[in-house]
Amino acid sequence: MSRSQLATYLWYGILWCPCFAISRLLFRFKYSGKNFVPLSGPVLLVSNHQSNLDPVLVGVACPRQLKYMARKGLFFFPLNLWIRALGAVPIDQEGSALAGIRITLDLLKQNNALLVFPEGSRSPDGKLQKIMPGFCLLARRSKATIVPLALEGAFAALPRGKALVNPNSIGLKFGGPITPAEYSKLSDAELTELVAKRIAESLATVRQELAAGPSPLRFWRRKRENSLLASRVEPAWATETAS
Repeated sequence: MSRSQLATYLWYGILWCPCFAISRLLFRFKYSGKNFVPLSGPVLLVSNHQSNLDPVLVGVACPRQLKYMARKGLFFFPLNLWIRALGAVPIDQEGSALAGIRITLDLLKQNNALLVFPEGSRSPDGKLQKIMPGFCLLARRSKATIVPLALEGAFAALPRGKALVNPNSIGLKFGGPITPAEYSKLSDAELTELVAKRIAESLATVRQELAAGPSPLRFWRRKRENSLLASRVEPAWATETAS
């Protein structure tokens, strides 16, 4: 590992810690299935897209350092320092589509874990949109393992067009991986259908789990109420002294 790679790795780890803490405090963020993510070799993480929070949340849950594409307009000081350290790679949305494909293929051929959102843009209503087949080319050219995953709750926490976050519960589930040997037998249409199915299954599981647990607002409100109640209860020693 070169000195620059080591510095990048360490800086990523340093920023991961506050991201993890904030995600737990604000969103009671929970995730499962990270054992499905291979720890080496090229990996293509294919996710639904609910919010601008998604890349950071996937980065918190992923056991590997993550790379993802971000529009060039976000790379201004000081935000560029933060998002670059978290794995963002600038892409010109008004530029050539081939240039974007080359960048993503280069990242995968360097054995990175790359996050893509095949819906094309953030969901307008939080529901899963149509999965586009563009990721199939990236997977086949790079021989990357595909790991479908789903996020739920991020839309309610930071919906499209909003700047302030709401403390809403968020969950993530990684689905079963699809190896190059498996998808080599499938057409692009069949592979897209399989990935869409696994994302939908993970999404349904996360929704059930979130519905069964308390929201962050209810959690902190209950904690505050319990604290106030405890402060009003007269301790036993005070009662004995008074008597």
